[in-house]
Amino acid sequence: MSEPASRQPLLDVAGLRVTYGGVVAVSDVDLRITEGAIFGLIGPNGAGKTTFFNVLSGFVRPASGTVTAFDENLLRMTHYRRARWGVRRTFQTEQAISDLTVYDNVAMIHSRVRGAARREDVLNSIAFVGGGISPWAKVGSLTAGQRRLVEVARTVTGKPRLILLDEPAAGLPDEETAHLTAVIRGIPEQTGALTILVDHDMALVSAVCTTAAVLDFGKLIASGPTAAVLRDEHVMRAYLGTAEV
Repeated sequence: MSEPASRQPLLDVAGLRVTYGGVVAVSDVDLRITEGAIFGLIGPNGAGKTTFFNVLSGFVRPASGTVTAFDENLLRMTHYRRARWGVRRTFQTEQAISDLTVYDNVAMIHSRVRGAARREDVLNSIAFVGGGISPWAKVGSLTAGQRRLVEVARTVTGKPRLILLDEPAAGLPDEETAHLTAVIRGIPEQTGALTILVDHDMALVSAVCTTAAVLDFGKLIASGPTAAVLRDEHVMRAYLGTAEV
């Protein structure tokens, strides 16, 4: 994606390479994001999307490359320092603790402040995702869609800077996906954070992402405005298995 040189990137990834033994999971990826909206990262299974998220969140150390977010060198931070700095993430498997209340699950992510200000921020985060969720309900008593919303609430609390959403709509019925779409679309205004979405639901990606990039076998094969990326011939061949619209 070509950007004017004068624009300071919010996220700048250069020469990123991740290997597992002889397997190259991410191959010399260069990616620059300059808009504080929602960025889509798509590609077939095994393309390297989750590995890319693992690098950003600190669970995988790359073989080479640099990652700068908001002028901070993320690779110099441990994963827990990144969380305090403002990296938030959902996973493909649920991380919320079933035996705790919604409030407690969201509050445990919040490390910036204590007391009344913390309580207000946690309650605002729960209210933001909606879905009829009571802050005092046990997470284990919620529906699958509501539990997914709790995961999102955990990402928007405590002044995040970089939010990583890893397939948040996977397995949800259309009605719950529609609600989640509206929630995700509102994240930039709610938090001011740069949000990166990984999902196989192209309707969701098209609805919320202004720009997107495509990984295939660990390589970046396209990047730019979402509509143009999804029409790219190489993307359709790699992701959809065809060059026909």
